[in-house]
Amino acid sequence: MQRLMWLRTDLRTQDNTALSEAMLSGPTIALYLITPQQWQRHDDAPCKVDFWLRNLAELQRALARLNVPLLIRHCADWSDAPAQLAEVCRTHGIQAVHVNEEYGVNESLRDQQVAAYLRQQDIAWHSHLDQLFFRPGSVLTRSGGYFQVYSQFRKVCYERLHSALPACIAPLRPQAPLAIASDPIPDAVAGFTTPGASLRELWPAGEDAAQQRLQRFAEEQVSEYDRQRDFPAQPGTSQLSAYLAAGVLSPRQCLHAALSANQGEFDSGNPGAVTWINELLWREFYKHILVGYPRVSRHRAFRLETEALRWRDAPQELAAWQEGRTGLPLIDAAMRQLQATGWMHNRLRMVVAMFLTKNLLIDWREGERFFMRQLIDGDLAANNGGWQWSASTGTDAAPYFRIFNPISQSQKFDPDGHFIRHWLPELASLNKRDIHDPAALGGLFAPSGYPRPIVDLSRSRERALSAFKDLNAREVPA
Repeated sequence: MQRLMWLRTDLRTQDNTALSEAMLSGPTIALYLITPQQWQRHDDAPCKVDFWLRNLAELQRALARLNVPLLIRHCADWSDAPAQLAEVCRTHGIQAVHVNEEYGVNESLRDQQVAAYLRQQDIAWHSHLDQLFFRPGSVLTRSGGYFQVYSQFRKVCYERLHSALPACIAPLRPQAPLAIASDPIPDAVAGFTTPGASLRELWPAGEDAAQQRLQRFAEEQVSEYDRQRDFPAQPGTSQLSAYLAAGVLSPRQCLHAALSANQGEFDSGNPGAVTWINELLWREFYKHILVGYPRVSRHRAFRLETEALRWRDAPQELAAWQEGRTGLPLIDAAMRQLQATGWMHNRLRMVVAMFLTKNLLIDWREGERFFMRQLIDGDLAANNGGWQWSASTGTDAAPYFRIFNPISQSQKFDPDGHFIRHWLPELASLNKRDIHDPAALGGLFAPSGYPRPIVDLSRSRERALSAFKDLNAREVPA
């Protein structure tokens, strides 16, 4: 009996739970569905779709070494998935389908519908824990609910990791060759533009590239992670988020690399390694939130009372923010980094999100959507969690009165202005004192062509504080 491994955001052969279970139980075929209309509805970025296709090409070669053919099927969206999978199963005499769990509302509904359709035809459905260390619903408060505070969630995760560390799966052995040809991987998908060569070079595809990046980070950088991660001009972050989001790396592989660099310690030893493990658990926390509070997958605020906030309709200011012309150098440099590379430094994600939601008082959903349309590492749980944290509408949210000042953030985390000069060459001639706030120089000395700030930071801060203070804590239907 042949098995089908349905690939989604798990584009790897190593430490892939569903692939391993399928191959251990019988001859296995792999399948990937290209669903452009679904991707558009999810605001998936063109650079992310391109990254998927490039990784699929690398994955096909890795699967070929295991004698696993990779089939490609095209359909508009996930409503066609049941029929597509059933047709593949009929054609190849498949008796069981293996998948790795996914957690958004649409993903969960898709899998329920596919599983039900296949079972009607006596085709077994096997869903495996793979994206996370712990299955959602297994890490709960004493009262049986999902955690809403990260530090409490992390404490329980630490306790469980100490007692039962998730192991990486042993390398797979090739199966006997099958008389099935793999399908060609398309170079592009209609509706998604192909990014330039410079962006592709920043994000090489394939498990080998991802593993090399992970090994280099664990051996050379993780020990300094806690001290360097907030400085965008330094190579202080792992640059692994795109590989985790596409499933080219597993979180278990990352955890074991960090533990290896920290003599097996989770919450003691090297502070850099501990801090990075905490970031892996933040990723875990936000995916558990998707399951425990599905409204966040439906563009709803986690803190329901904040849905009564009176966000401003300011399309010109939103456009200035999106295009990196707010007149605040750190904001503009960060937004240019995003559009050029498909990625933004995590400290800057918080700074630009607070600027949009607090200083401009524009709905966080506008920023969440724009980020997803640009990010190569766009992930529903992490992106939503980060935006709602910054907007003070989410779990474990920043207090509404904590509003980052982009000028002081710039002075603190880009003190010499190196990051700003790289992305805003029109400001390169300014010294390290003036580059953070060119408007303070006055019209005679500020660089020509660079805009003045679109908002007064002090007055806009007071406007945001007033909006949150006036918020009526009224019940909003779930």
